[in-house]
Amino acid sequence: MAKAHTSLFGKHILLGISGGIAAYKSAELTRRLRDTGAEVRVVMTQAATQFVTPLTFQALSGHAVHSELLDANSEAGMGHIELARWADAVLIAPASANTIARLAQGRGDDLLSTLCLATTAAIAYAPSMNRVMWADTATQSNCATLTARGYTQLGPASGVQACGEIGEGRMLDGDDLVSALASIFRTGILQGQRVLITAGPTHEAIDPVRYLANRSSGRMGFALARAAHEAGAAVTLIAGPCALATPADVERIDVVTAAEMLAAVQQRTPACDIFIASAAVADYRPAEIIGQKIKKSAAEIQLTLVRNPDILATVATSSPRPFVVGFAAETEALVDNARDKLARKQLDLIAANDVSGTDIGFGSDYNALQVIWPNGEQSLPRARKATIARQLIGLIAHHYHKKQHEKNTA
Repeated sequence: MAKAHTSLFGKHILLGISGGIAAYKSAELTRRLRDTGAEVRVVMTQAATQFVTPLTFQALSGHAVHSELLDANSEAGMGHIELARWADAVLIAPASANTIARLAQGRGDDLLSTLCLATTAAIAYAPSMNRVMWADTATQSNCATLTARGYTQLGPASGVQACGEIGEGRMLDGDDLVSALASIFRTGILQGQRVLITAGPTHEAIDPVRYLANRSSGRMGFALARAAHEAGAAVTLIAGPCALATPADVERIDVVTAAEMLAAVQQRTPACDIFIASAAVADYRPAEIIGQKIKKSAAEIQLTLVRNPDILATVATSSPRPFVVGFAAETEALVDNARDKLARKQLDLIAANDVSGTDIGFGSDYNALQVIWPNGEQSLPRARKATIARQLIGLIAHHYHKKQHEKNTA
């Protein structure tokens, strides 16, 4: 896999195909995207199915192709809203003049346009049409509207067109589109910064085979590490026991206990600019570790627990002190408890999530956060953890740079 495309590894790419002769190129594009390690799902407009069959894309993507807005089978399964949430990015290639116009108008009367309205993912489109249609003022105005709304325009290229004319309007080739899509995730908002992240649970031994732990999977912390790297940071990830693959180009340090995590954090804190404490560190550990396995003989046993060191508070009071971001996993009074933790531990930012249910937080691929700072807050609604991570890294970068600017101008 080309290094330039590692930012697509593991990403969920929703490929939208609209009607046009360039739809045949989207078959090769699907294969190129999968070659990067991305997972691809395909949505076709009805016009697109007249050029290339859905079966082609089903074979290439490994998933059923979606084309109907009100499809009973889809609604019973993923559904158009879930498909919109699933995506890390939407790439419309080819994007016909008609599809561009519908998107500019905010239409939602077919599946592709509805998904674009319903998703929080980045949206890119690759125009493909006759050179005169491309040059038409209506098309240019529609593209300007989409750019103003945050859509990324990829192309078009110039050359010989299917109609025999020569000029602008050709869809970019697959490799060019893959490279351009990969660059969307490389924001550079933390370029040159050093980010230290803790992730996952800690395990506190009771005896040689038992331990105290919690339900943290580490997915949020690993997603943050990947997002921080995409933002240009040099990332070190200190992970408790997690069965997760290390994000590309991220330094990983494995620990087990809270004491080991604290030691690893303290060793690296002086060299970091931003510290993100997403790990669910055990608050207590057994006062004594039994040397042999405890036999099931007594009707009951008692464990004496002692408090673990507070890693987050230790970093927040260290000198030199990085920009410190905490997490608050709560089952009640989410905002009040998070604000109390923010003030008590002297944090710059805290991300609070409700772990009382099973649809977000621990053990789920989804999360929702209330991000709080001393004089404000922002909600990050339920989405995949990868999406939430990129949104949170964006907020962290904004507040970090703002604080640095205030220091420099004081």
